[in-house]
Amino acid sequence: MEQQSSSVVARWLAAGDSGDVEAFDDFLHGDVVVHAPRGLSTDSREAEKQVWREALAAMPDLHHEVQEVLVQGNVEMARVIVTGTLRRDFAGVSGGGRSVRMDQAVICHLDGDKIAEAWEIADVGSLDESMNPRLNVN
Repeated sequence: MEQQSSSVVARWLAAGDSGDVEAFDDFLHGDVVVHAPRGLSTDSREAEKQVWREALAAMPDLHHEVQEVLVQGNVEMARVIVTGTLRRDFAGVSGGGRSVRMDQAVICHLDGDKIAEAWEIADVGSLDESMNPRLNVN
């Protein structure tokens, strides 16, 4: 297991959380493809930056807590807990100021020291549950 601080995926997510999407130049290839749920897939670094800008506008306190990182060859995988307060609509989920929590796995193929392709596998059903108290089991 690789140390999280040296992980490209962990540093990418941390830069995004801090609002430093310009740092994505250090972590993502220009033609990176990010496969993401809820219509958030992108096919370039600039498009990925825009998705993060929109996410941060909707959830200013967006945070990705990396639980663990596994590395094998040119593949990095991270298990992540995503949290934030959804202040306005984003990715088909209504805003309203409620806290959200979602489990996520991020699988990245690296080319050199940058991400060439990524897959975000997320428990998007939990977003709907967090916005509908009748569905919460907590």
